[in-house]
Amino acid sequence: MNELDMVQEILELKREKRAIILAHNYQRDEVQDLADFTGDSLELSRTASTIECDVIVFCGVNFMAESAAILSPTKTVVLPEVEACCPMADMIQVEKPRKMKAAFPGYDIQPELFFPVEFTLMDLKQRYPGVPVVSYVNTTAEVKAHSDICCTSANVIKVVESLPGQEVICVPDRNLAMWAQKNTQKKIIAWDGFCHVHDRVRRQDALKAKKEHPGALLMAHPECRLEVLEVADHVTSTSGMLKFAKNSPGKEFIVGTELGLMHRLRKENPDKIFYPLRKDMICPNMKKTTLKSVYTALKELKTVVRVPEDIRVRAKSALDRMLAL
Repeated sequence: MNELDMVQEILELKREKRAIILAHNYQRDEVQDLADFTGDSLELSRTASTIECDVIVFCGVNFMAESAAILSPTKTVVLPEVEACCPMADMIQVEKPRKMKAAFPGYDIQPELFFPVEFTLMDLKQRYPGVPVVSYVNTTAEVKAHSDICCTSANVIKVVESLPGQEVICVPDRNLAMWAQKNTQKKIIAWDGFCHVHDRVRRQDALKAKKEHPGALLMAHPECRLEVLEVADHVTSTSGMLKFAKNSPGKEFIVGTELGLMHRLRKENPDKIFYPLRKDMICPNMKKTTLKSVYTALKELKTVVRVPEDIRVRAKSALDRMLAL
């Protein structure tokens, strides 16, 4: 089946199943073009919860499909590629630690600076009793259920500032935590997790890109290291980058996030030029989903993501507290 025929088959199946297709901003270009909605993970889940449909096909990674299931418990949520995971989300477990040094031998786990990933969330809560836990939306439903409140890359500072006391636990992204620490007087107790796509970028990479493109504005995702964020012109989420590029009088931009966002940036701003901060900022898990994956998922409805009700209710409470802000 060629690509055009497959798209037509998917559209027919979508009508038949009363489905909607969501695609994260980091998905393949052709998957984004097929989707009913593209965006950040929580943004997509919130949108899906307002749409009359029976099936949600979430083209992303596992925690994103879980978030959709949390907010739309009566709908069938399908993840086209069951092995599409988020390594950062997997870096924190409630009770069963993962041996991250073995999983990521090339990266500098920093237990001397942050709470080690080879412990568990329960270890952290026992070490700091009574300190509120902020979990990034890039976590499993189980981690959210054991947190006080969730945050996104766009609102982490506001969430931290909203909590009582002078200490706050932030999991799992150490870089997002350090960005929050730079912008609050509270003490951030950070987990030693990271996104391997953003964490690989160094200050010299940012300076090199700015030197090569002197007229361009550098947009950087707060999952990047603080040394990168400090030389960026604008620090924001993927949705924030889309808004900034659209509203800015600037004509050239360096994009400091996963390369999938370049497709939408160029599509929505045909008169502007976008350069990747690094050409290897690619998430292999985000690229696992193909048109064939979507077709099979819709046809068979067998990769259904379910969240146990007790975990769903508690995770939704953490999300609701954030949304209430």
